Amino acid sequence: MPYSLSQVAATIDHAVLKPEQTESDVRENAAMCLKFGVASMCVRPCDIGLTAELLAGSPVNVSTVLSFPHGADTTATKVFQAEEAIRAGVHEIDMVMNIGQFRSGNFDRVREDIRAVSETAHSAGVLLKVIQESCFLTLEEVALACRITEEAGADFVKTSTGFGPSSATPEIVQAMVDTVGGKLGIKASGGIRSWDQAVAYLDQGATRLGIGSTQTVLEGGISQTAY
Repeated sequence: MPYSLSQVAATIDHAVLKPEQTESDVRENAAMCLKFGVASMCVRPCDIGLTAELLAGSPVNVSTVLSFPHGADTTATKVFQAEEAIRAGVHEIDMVMNIGQFRSGNFDRVREDIRAVSETAHSAGVLLKVIQESCFLTLEEVALACRITEEAGADFVKTSTGFGPSSATPEIVQAMVDTVGGKLGIKASGGIRSWDQAVAYLDQGATRLGIGSTQTVLEGGISQTAY
């Protein structure tokens, strides 16, 4: 189906997560997010306060990453990070699943890790997305991670941090759609560099898109950047 620019923009979490980005970059990106009406601007935890000020009174949400990009923090640390983000004014949190624990087969530990952050987020009306970094998983493991995420009470499954060796793929997104489509939100993230890629993931069943080159994508260009 054809999509309007505003329809696609409304599905985008615009990523401002590179370590070298400055406060000036945050301000410029916030202005762009307001111009296009994206779903959220996803920033580093240290930038939540500034971003909340810049987006105040607008429909653009403030989102942040947690235990990024490896997911290896303790559960107590993740909960503390979530509490800090909530106090700073965040509306949505994208946490990284403990990839190593998942690949070790410690599924109960992974489930309880997600559940603890989910309960903290939901107590403040904040959405929780869980990043699998799916490039490290088989498609069967992607499906299992989706089921664990659903059992733990999170709101979205998400493919990638954008900083791993690979990003979203149609095969990974399809595994997510087949497993939790219609029950959880599905966020395709990383490596989305063109309008055609963006709308293909939406057609496939993704409900959010994580994009770092949002303006280029929305204007019909092809981004040459890594994220």
